Amino acid sequence: MKGFPRLDWGEAPNYVARDFESGKSMPSEPDSRQDDLARRSRELEAKLAARRPARSEKDEGPGGGSAAGYGQALKLSSEFIAGIAVGVGIGWLIDTMAGTSPWGLIIFLLLGFVAGVLNVLRSAGLVAQHRSMSDRTGGPDGN
Repeated sequence: MKGFPRLDWGEAPNYVARDFESGKSMPSEPDSRQDDLARRSRELEAKLAARRPARSEKDEGPGGGSAAGYGQALKLSSEFIAGIAVGVGIGWLIDTMAGTSPWGLIIFLLLGFVAGVLNVLRSAGLVAQHRSMSDRTGGPDGN
């Protein structure tokens, strides 16, 4: 590339904007911008820390309580599968005894699915536990 002049020689010079009327260099403001950004960042961090709930030593980060999480997942999935399995078992039993194949299996499969979902929601604490009539009224005599 013989015909083209090289524009940058070594380190780039420090280019500054000049005031066109006086010809003096204008002061740049990157330091004040950085300081302002750092100040606002600290203020935001302080506000977020005040709104976050305080973490105790028991609260471990993601993956810290993995054994408890796996245990809960195993419990919920087994309750769901058990509900479906019981529904299928009852449906198959009714179909073989009554000769209504496949309707008993289909109906009780769906009922087992609903029972499994309800059991999972109860175990997760999203649905209130089922109470008997005597618990609701205060006793068998209604008091």
